[in-house]
Amino acid sequence: MALLGGIAGALFQDKGSSKIVYKGAVLVRKTNVLDVTNVGASVVDNTADLLGLGVTLQLISAKTGKKSNPANLEKWLFSGGLFATDDVKYTVKFSVDPDFGLPGAFSITNSHPSEFYLVSLTVEMPGGGKIVEFPCYSWVYNSSLYRTERLFFSNQLYLPNETPTGLTNARKSDLKALQGDGTGIRQDWDRIYDYDTYNDLGNPLLNMKRPTLGGSTDLPYPRRCRTGRININGVETLTLTPLNKFYIPSDERFGSVKNSGFLADGLKALTHSVLPALESIITFDQTFDSLKEIKDLYDHGFDISELVTSPVRGMQTPLEFFNEFTADTGNTSYMKYPLPQILKVNEKGWMTDEEFARQMLCGVNPMMIQCLKEFPPMSTLDPKKYGPSKSAITEEHIGSRLEGSTVQQAVSDKKLFILSYHDEFMPYLDKINSQRSSYAYASRVLLFLKSDGTLRPVAIELSTPYSQRVFVPPAAGTTDWLWELAKAHAATNDSGYHQLVSHWLRTHACIEPFIIATHRQLSKLHPLNPFLQPHFKHTMSINSQARQSLINAAGIIELTFTPGNYCMEMSAVVYKGWRFDEQGLPADLIKRGMAVPDSTAKHGLKLAIEDYPYAADGLEIWDALEKWTSSYLDACYKDDEAVANDAELQAWWNEVIKKGHADKKDEPWWIKLDSKKNLALALTTIIWVASAHHAAVNFGQYAYAGYMPNHPTATHKAIPAENSDEHKKLLANPEKFFLESVSRKLEAILVMLTLEILSTHASDEEYLGQRAIANWTDNPKAKAAFQNFTAAMKNVEGIVARRNADPSLKNRLGPVQVAYTLLSPASEKGITGKGVPNSISI
Repeated sequence: MALLGGIAGALFQDKGSSKIVYKGAVLVRKTNVLDVTNVGASVVDNTADLLGLGVTLQLISAKTGKKSNPANLEKWLFSGGLFATDDVKYTVKFSVDPDFGLPGAFSITNSHPSEFYLVSLTVEMPGGGKIVEFPCYSWVYNSSLYRTERLFFSNQLYLPNETPTGLTNARKSDLKALQGDGTGIRQDWDRIYDYDTYNDLGNPLLNMKRPTLGGSTDLPYPRRCRTGRININGVETLTLTPLNKFYIPSDERFGSVKNSGFLADGLKALTHSVLPALESIITFDQTFDSLKEIKDLYDHGFDISELVTSPVRGMQTPLEFFNEFTADTGNTSYMKYPLPQILKVNEKGWMTDEEFARQMLCGVNPMMIQCLKEFPPMSTLDPKKYGPSKSAITEEHIGSRLEGSTVQQAVSDKKLFILSYHDEFMPYLDKINSQRSSYAYASRVLLFLKSDGTLRPVAIELSTPYSQRVFVPPAAGTTDWLWELAKAHAATNDSGYHQLVSHWLRTHACIEPFIIATHRQLSKLHPLNPFLQPHFKHTMSINSQARQSLINAAGIIELTFTPGNYCMEMSAVVYKGWRFDEQGLPADLIKRGMAVPDSTAKHGLKLAIEDYPYAADGLEIWDALEKWTSSYLDACYKDDEAVANDAELQAWWNEVIKKGHADKKDEPWWIKLDSKKNLALALTTIIWVASAHHAAVNFGQYAYAGYMPNHPTATHKAIPAENSDEHKKLLANPEKFFLESVSRKLEAILVMLTLEILSTHASDEEYLGQRAIANWTDNPKAKAAFQNFTAAMKNVEGIVARRNADPSLKNRLGPVQVAYTLLSPASEKGITGKGVPNSISI
């Protein structure tokens, strides 16, 4: 063997010198692979290559820090062609000193005018020895655009105090490059991660002012990525046109046009191209005339033949958009929506009280229902400003609906539950109701847990600062349209809170600071960096799109949700009560009284409602995440002291608290990262929020809210007093009055288009238990732990399927016969109503 090794070593030796040759293979995705319209990029690059201005790499010794001689990528000109559709492989040969040892990093110089996407480098050690892998997955621009050299590291990961001597400086240098200095306007090629407040939601140029979110006690908020854009009177604005993209670090951009990025571009097209076109044929005042007219949107389609079809610069024309995102009708003059799941089996099921209640356990917002702890419910608001603290619901309202129990017995037995948006909406009602054609209430819904395990709504209270009104269900077999309107108002409040808080704030906004801090403080060599990266994929990109199209002034949310201009401001007020230690599923369930610790129960928790699909399925995922995280940490840290002494880890957590969630920096509830157990809890919570929590509130949106009457986003009329003239109009044509009260035609169409995009899985989606980058680590214990996690996710799929097939679990399907699959881990592409992606990617 020694003789063979010597012969092989000689073959790899640089002729005429004492140098040794390491052979490498580089995978590159050229610009034209990602954008086939950019033929010029390849032509210019090939010309530069002929002039000797190519791509060079230098290995860095892990032992000494010495560099190899510069090595050129070979045959750039002849590899891949102008229209390559796959990664292009190049060979490269590195000349190194005999004592060079294992390479731990490499630098790269791009002398081409155009950027390219560097996928990986693989280095073969001489003598048929070790293969060293460098997963890169990064944009590399012309080197003159960078202040420091571009560095990449191997998949042999190290805690800071274990870093080989030769990599210490490279590790520090790369982190410093990602941190920047906090100045300047960020450019496309920048890799800098930094923080800023949400001071860019308004548009002072168009006289649309919105308050800055973050940096104050009145309106605290998580931080977003700093862009350095032009600042006018303290408000960041666009530099050129309304279509100018907001900066995000180059590696956060979507990597392919027709997959995740295509869906995100669809959101942008909605406000900049589609909305102006729709306004040419529908006004914001138009309402639906009947439920049949809404159903016709799925059966026959919406006539768009008269749309204004001229494109907005850089965007699709409206007709191109509709052809891409709506169901194929064979007639491009009609926009046909896919049929939401809620209508597929039982078209009338959504109107039942049972389904109204069931969706609080397994609809699009199943994380707000609480076990009622006192009766009557009480408000924490100032009664001098907002009316009585005590709810107007009395025992007379609900006593006959509790299967023989008294109210106090039902409270003691944990059979009364509440969905309350009273204190969240009440302070804003005067502002909301002063807006054009909006009318909202502060709502409370009381529910009773029946002996068959299902919920029954027993009362709805709708209040303003000046009134309280209680509605109760009609007798079985009858319809009371006042009750139906009360349900619609309660559902509309739930829609607003769901989108602004459960979805946007608690997932998108609250995760972004963790992403920024990870890149700034955890080196690519740190074991936690590649561990977390799949759970951060595309999040900053979709958040950037949201600030331009969804949550901005006059964006989709303001235009279609009842709070209007106050949407984001209301979410900031809710953030005052946000606590990181309550974001994990077990802590959240316990806080809401929906579970209690029980060492004899599965997962250590006893649910208040046994058939609570979101909680039951979620705990299966939480348990698997916790085991995977703990196993991975066991492979990286030998003991608690190693966690406490990890300088990068402590800097990361300190920055999350003091910069990322700076308005919460003095709170005592932040977890201390002084043990493997605490670190596992923190990491499991982050992954839960980015994956399962987001999946639960996002991918069922079209199934339930794609049919507007089931989950309206806006209300426009007060509920009439009995025997009033308005009440007579309601009784004369209840369906028409109902549709005049909830989302209007243009609001509904915009929401349906938005939810169709948001509910769609991209073809390049990665789900829990999957990793697109197979060589993310060379640690065999870590790889084995991940294989166990993958198997656990397959097991969860089976558990979910068996539960949905169990007829005793009535909440799994309900009257509409829509199975709860939102937390079944895997999915195909499209609108499937299932699948838990690793990250917030849409």
